[in-house]
Amino acid sequence: MSVSQAVPQDIQDYAASPADGSLYNADLAPVPQARRDWTWVNMSTVWMGMVHNVVAYETAAGLMALGMNAWQALGATAIAYMFLFVAMWFNAVSGTRYGLPFCVLIRASFGPRGAQLPVVLRGFIAIFWFAVQAYAGSEAINAILGTLWTPWTALTTPFLGMALNLWVSVGLFWVLHGWIVTHGVHRIRNFELFAGPLVILVGAIATIWGLKIGHGLGPLFAEPSHLSGMKGFLVFADGVTGLIGVWSTFAVNIPDLSRFVRSERDQALGQLIGLPITAVVFTLMSVIVTSATVLAFGKPIWNPVDLLMAIHNPYILVLGGVTIIIATLSVNVAANIMPACYDLINLFPRQLNFARAGMVVLVVGLAFAPWLWFKNANSIFQVLGAIGGLLGPVTGIMLADFFLVRQRKYDVAAFYRYDGAYAASGGWNVAGLSAMAIGGLAALSGLFIPGLATLYSFSWFIGVGVGAVVYAVMSRMMYPAPG
Repeated sequence: MSVSQAVPQDIQDYAASPADGSLYNADLAPVPQARRDWTWVNMSTVWMGMVHNVVAYETAAGLMALGMNAWQALGATAIAYMFLFVAMWFNAVSGTRYGLPFCVLIRASFGPRGAQLPVVLRGFIAIFWFAVQAYAGSEAINAILGTLWTPWTALTTPFLGMALNLWVSVGLFWVLHGWIVTHGVHRIRNFELFAGPLVILVGAIATIWGLKIGHGLGPLFAEPSHLSGMKGFLVFADGVTGLIGVWSTFAVNIPDLSRFVRSERDQALGQLIGLPITAVVFTLMSVIVTSATVLAFGKPIWNPVDLLMAIHNPYILVLGGVTIIIATLSVNVAANIMPACYDLINLFPRQLNFARAGMVVLVVGLAFAPWLWFKNANSIFQVLGAIGGLLGPVTGIMLADFFLVRQRKYDVAAFYRYDGAYAASGGWNVAGLSAMAIGGLAALSGLFIPGLATLYSFSWFIGVGVGAVVYAVMSRMMYPAPG
């Protein structure tokens, strides 16, 4: 079958000539309107499933360790997630309008060859985060099995830096991921439809327990703030930027989800409910439950697995452990595996489809050996935080390209050609590549230059702004008639 015959009719309607086989396959093609069946309910439950995870639960600990009180922690969460919501709302528009994933849309601003740079960078972060989250979920499986069968805890023979019982737990959790991923995007949608609300329900039960133990909002809400003056403002800004950093990478590839949503109204409403609103509620729950642990155990316990072990109730441990497993699965399949799959398909469209790419993600994720990284957790967040900072400018570039340079109009067929409207200079868009480099240097300058350390408190905002401005100016100068 020739390349032109492999291209479905919805692409041929746009195309003056056939797509290039190295830029196209069925998973990268526009999703036809008839197949865009995600409603605002689906979009909100997907975000519920992603926001409710172990890392998000422990976020309040990090904020309060910076000196914030409980109310300031909630305020920082609300501000951060509102900024994220706005960025994702606008960056999702192109995906909903054209049914295209991030790895295809980015070709307009970077060129079909230059686009591989941000795609590979995003894919690397997605696979790494998948491995880290999956290992955390494996520990919950290990705790459950140890509770249900006492001899399980004796299987501690070390192998490649990890105990035998934990190896089996890792294997079981990897199989669960594979079962969901190999059935495609619609299996992910259906899984998230119950996973997100279930985590909220269990969280609500835990919150009721916390309110009962603490006779109200608990001791943490009575703690005064340790922030004041300009220094306090910068610490608060660090907290907001840190929260944004957790999801800044997903602000880039939100079209991977929005391409399946039936309307722009559905994607905006679903993200509003699922992102800022749910994040604030979940943070409030974690603060209330943790405040109760101060009274119940004499110290705050932020890790949910440690809390389950401290309660010493096998029924609660199993229920809570299963909830952690579901929460970890829900964030991994939607926030990490899905974007990594599309990025791999973009690199090897002739060899991979979604299911095959999912298997590659599972294997490569295991090769990252996340159990070794857990011994030095600070290294994970320092490395990924810096790399994630480089994707802030990509968000700005995508927004500037769609809304300013292209005026919300894309030539769909040109995304699948090396000599189309987005070819730029031999497939490399110098404006996009330069804006990414300049924006990334500006965003991370405070990390390396002591005199600019204050700027690092606003690194994501600087990256988005500088990337957008540099790209808009350079593209007008270098490519005056794009698209």
